[in-house]
Amino acid sequence: MAIEKMKKVSLVVLDSTRKESLKRLRKIGLVHLETVEGQGAVLAAYKESSSETDKAISILEEIKLPKKKAVPQESLSKDKAREKAGFILSLAEKKKSLQDSITQNTQELERLCKWGSVNPEDFRTLAGQGLFLYMYEIPQDKYALIGNDVSTVLVNSTDKVSRFLLLSRTEITERPAGLPPEAYAVPMAEKSSEALTDEIRRAEQEISRIERELSDSKRFESALHSYKNLLASDIEFETVYSGMSREAGDDGEDSSAENGAGLAWLTGYVPERAMNDFSAACRENEWAFACADPADDDPVPTKLRNNRIVSMIYPLMDFLDVTPGYHEFDISGWFLLFFCIFFAMIFGDACYGALIALLGLLLLCKSKKGSRSLSVLVTVLGLCTCAWGVMTCSWFGISTDRLPEWMREISFAPISPAKNPAHYSDNQKVFCFLLALAQLSVAHIKCVIADRKSLKCLGDLGSLMQLWGMFYVVMNMVVDGIRFPLSDKGAAIPVFGGALVLPSNMPLIALGVLGAGFVLSFVFSNYNGSLGESILESCKNIISVLLGVVNVFSDIVSYIRLWAVALAGAAISETVNAMAGPWLGKLTLFVAGVVLLVFGHGLNMILNVLSVIVHGVRLNTLEFSQHLGMAWSGTKYRPFAER
Repeated sequence: MAIEKMKKVSLVVLDSTRKESLKRLRKIGLVHLETVEGQGAVLAAYKESSSETDKAISILEEIKLPKKKAVPQESLSKDKAREKAGFILSLAEKKKSLQDSITQNTQELERLCKWGSVNPEDFRTLAGQGLFLYMYEIPQDKYALIGNDVSTVLVNSTDKVSRFLLLSRTEITERPAGLPPEAYAVPMAEKSSEALTDEIRRAEQEISRIERELSDSKRFESALHSYKNLLASDIEFETVYSGMSREAGDDGEDSSAENGAGLAWLTGYVPERAMNDFSAACRENEWAFACADPADDDPVPTKLRNNRIVSMIYPLMDFLDVTPGYHEFDISGWFLLFFCIFFAMIFGDACYGALIALLGLLLLCKSKKGSRSLSVLVTVLGLCTCAWGVMTCSWFGISTDRLPEWMREISFAPISPAKNPAHYSDNQKVFCFLLALAQLSVAHIKCVIADRKSLKCLGDLGSLMQLWGMFYVVMNMVVDGIRFPLSDKGAAIPVFGGALVLPSNMPLIALGVLGAGFVLSFVFSNYNGSLGESILESCKNIISVLLGVVNVFSDIVSYIRLWAVALAGAAISETVNAMAGPWLGKLTLFVAGVVLLVFGHGLNMILNVLSVIVHGVRLNTLEFSQHLGMAWSGTKYRPFAER
């Protein structure tokens, strides 16, 4: 397990060959470039096209066709793909405009529906003949209050509202005095009811036509995805091309603009093992370059180098988007080992494990060579879960007294309810804490080794001693204060058919180790060449130092979540079995019982997946990583290359 060493390189080319040089550099695919700020009209056009294409793809993805109706995909050239994306967007915009028009017209019709058919042209015709009509509404019981000097025609009265027309031989510019204040004018529509209805009908027909065209465009979905990927490559290239540093003349302008003989350069990182290939490429292309070891504050990318077994964990790390920093530890192997254990304990059922392993094998058969890490990981996780389920005698949550004898016999006695019903639960808790002790000890041992050339390693050793001393305190407070006392000789601990009695001075040893570890950590944890400064720094942060001891306790106890989550999953399995059991005994309800079993156990497995993400991953990326001092602050090595 290692993080590959990197070299920082600065590449210098003639500005006149800048574009061609970048194409060749991309073909080589070795240099991880430092971030540059691109600019220019070409880059802006690429980004705009990418945005439009992305929107067009989203529009097509929202169109759901029958599953049996597979859409044969067709390819498109770059120009045709750009046109097709624009065409899809224009259709979508037109559809939205039509939908807005339908909404507005529908609201207008609803506003006028109680008036019957309204045509503003009729009102204008009558006005031209000297008869002005105005629409009003008033509460039904107030209509009789209208003065005799106001001429009205009652249209109808519904829903306790009277609708009437106000008649006048002259155009009314002010509200008539005889109208009660409860009467309010109804604004005249701009279009007739028939025209609004006709517009809605035509808009709906046009929307149907647009939807057919969009559905027909589903055959170009893959082509648009390909075009989007090409644009991503073009954007990356143009960003580097337009963002490269260039030689400037005395006036600050690019000298290359005058004679094309200026220089351009960029900076990046190359794996140390690939420097020979990079040097050969530079000589072949007549590029000048300089290389050096990266500085501590350089944004060096991280490239992990592990064997095939450890590399199985990469898909999970990519999914979580976690990358160790260049100066941090590569814990891929430990991550894989403990994650497999955590996964197995959380699922905790042999049958669940068998199903997961079967899924992994199916994925393995369908996956292409070179992309099988995920399927192999799923298979391994399933096998680990199956092994843990066998040891704990857990088979689909079935009660142990109903299992065949051979299933009970192959279980592991200390943690099996079939062989050790009295103490198996406590023993599983102890196993969780032993896992905590093992994993966190690995973290502190790695820190001791990393700081072995400095007295700071004594501070790391002190942290390790605190961990071991606190482990005994956890056993006393969480597991059994009688078997793990802090003040006297403890009771016998059953181990593999025998009994283990801890020495009477074990509490004194544990507390002594804890205290000595605290002293070492207090004195040396901040050591940086001066012992006095280290102690002074600890004194300044005395609250944090004391809380650190409490954190060791909480970090160990945190591992009991594995037992608790597994217990919850087992309870769900037993409940599902208890609900479905009576149904399976009746022929008429047998199918319903099977459906309930499949649904219940399927839901339980989904919940277990979420638990693995929340709890199993957390123990690796939080508790374990904190004891390592890791912040997962790295940037994944991604060379400038053709994709």
